[in-house]
Amino acid sequence: MSRKPLISGNWKMNLNHFEAIQVTQKLAYLVGKDELEHADVSLHPPFTDIRSVQTVIDSDKLGYALGAQHCHWEDKGAFTGEVSPVFLAKLGVQYVICGHSERRELFGETDEMVAKKVAAIQQHGMTPIMCVGETLAEREAGDTEAKVLGQVRAGLAGRTSEQVGRMVIAYEPIWAIGTGRTATAEDAQQLCAAIRSCVAELSGAEAADTLRVQYGGSVKAGTIAELIAQPDVDGALVGGASLDADEFARICKLGV
Repeated sequence: MSRKPLISGNWKMNLNHFEAIQVTQKLAYLVGKDELEHADVSLHPPFTDIRSVQTVIDSDKLGYALGAQHCHWEDKGAFTGEVSPVFLAKLGVQYVICGHSERRELFGETDEMVAKKVAAIQQHGMTPIMCVGETLAEREAGDTEAKVLGQVRAGLAGRTSEQVGRMVIAYEPIWAIGTGRTATAEDAQQLCAAIRSCVAELSGAEAADTLRVQYGGSVKAGTIAELIAQPDVDGALVGGASLDADEFARICKLGV
């Protein structure tokens, strides 16, 4: 099955709302609507920038989807500093990253928390980009598939086949994030294919066929074409390179 690639720019804790507007506008100049026929693009600014980026996307009728970097699983409550999925949906957010390695490693998010976030995101009509990945120690110990597929199984707990088919799973080798090291295209394909096979076992072949699997880990303009050529790599979750409009534009154009 042919799946349209999804390129997601995760700006992490970078860019104030003025800078986010500038990057969005420059990106729109470099990547027009015609060029978005080949790939979907989502932008994931910090929470304080979301309304500003949404206004630019809506007023200029850009073809980009608005994204968020994470959310809480409850609609409301005494969760100081957290953001409700209801608030994000009200702003027109379409994609929400959950279970990013930095959230897991630095802030203690568990597989169970990620599964609750996946459910909450879908409950409010948005698409989860569920991140999975292994550390360098786990990779060197030969535990990559056990770790990654364990996260997949836990994150999809309680999801119907239809719900799973509408999701995005991002494989992000933790050892490659921000280090300049990138898994080879063959390595990315191997893990993305393993994720898809796992989904097929859990939710059926149709869900596995429609699910999009991204690769994330120091993705650059020079590596995207080879990555995206792999049959089970359906896009990229891009970190640092998405802060540079020129570099990110080339990635959105799939290296062209």
